[in-house]
Amino acid sequence: MAAVAGPVRGLHYLCRVLFFFWQFCILLGDGELKSGILKDPGPLSTFTVAARAADTSTEIPPYVMKCPSNGLCSRLPADCVDCATNFSCVYGKPVTFDCTVKPSVTCVDQDFKSQRNFIINMTCRFCWQLPETDYECSNSTSCMTVSCPRQRYLANCTVWDHIHCLGNRTFPKMLYCNWTGGYKWSTALALSLQVQEGAHAQLPVGPH
Repeated sequence: MAAVAGPVRGLHYLCRVLFFFWQFCILLGDGELKSGILKDPGPLSTFTVAARAADTSTEIPPYVMKCPSNGLCSRLPADCVDCATNFSCVYGKPVTFDCTVKPSVTCVDQDFKSQRNFIINMTCRFCWQLPETDYECSNSTSCMTVSCPRQRYLANCTVWDHIHCLGNRTFPKMLYCNWTGGYKWSTALALSLQVQEGAHAQLPVGPH
């Protein structure tokens, strides 16, 4: 009986050792799994890259501020469209060009249907050949008109947004000086005429 009890106790001890080793392995594996979950930056990095890409794609171009939303495409300012212009047209003659609205710009046709491609009708001429009412120019208060003929100064002129023309929409141009003694030339002229009229009115009238 004693001979049988010895192997049984040995087997029981071996089972306890194996059970302890099994629990230790489970605890060790669970700790590594939790550590891997906390330290894995994969999903976070992917989300960050996707977010940056989304921010870049939704950035609004600066020209959109000039473009009325859902208006007629043919009425859009020149900065809102790209047109296939042709410089070989005949100066002063009507001409038609194919145009496409720029990205992020929305417009419609005469039937209020969404439109991307359309045509514009304009007169064949460069921007610097436009009448003075179609552009605005910088003023110079340092240029004084004190002699005849009137002096000129170099101004920077920009075409109004709704006007279509060929070439650069901003261009230099020599203009007459419009200031004299702190007054606009037209104002100074009117004042000088008033002074002359007043001087003539004060002249003594001789005997007939």
